[in-house]
Amino acid sequence: MCAGHEGADLLFRHGDGAVWAKSDQARPMRAACARARITPAVSFHALRHTCASLAAMNGVPLMVVAKNLGHADTRMVEKHYGHLAPSYIADAIRAGAPRFAGAETPSSVVPMPVGKPKRTTK
Repeated sequence: MCAGHEGADLLFRHGDGAVWAKSDQARPMRAACARARITPAVSFHALRHTCASLAAMNGVPLMVVAKNLGHADTRMVEKHYGHLAPSYIADAIRAGAPRFAGAETPSSVVPMPVGKPKRTTK
């Protein structure tokens, strides 16, 4: 489907070459799901979300996921997919932390709590 096309080319077109409108994918997706016995039927949006989720869970950097989805930065990706990469912060700290001669690599890195400390009563 992609062979011979540039990165920004629209791939899905009608038989006459016209570009699909916003919802033109809905009917073919429902038909494909029916033929494949996928219930409930999935949408292109669900496939996009699944692809981004699997990428985050497999350790793809969130900036790469964001660029693949067409986002300018990682804010939306962090909001929606960041929780799927729970080791992301720990892995980044391990990769970028200084190494000291003779020191062992830490086996676990735990993020510090965020927010106001709880007050204790006397």
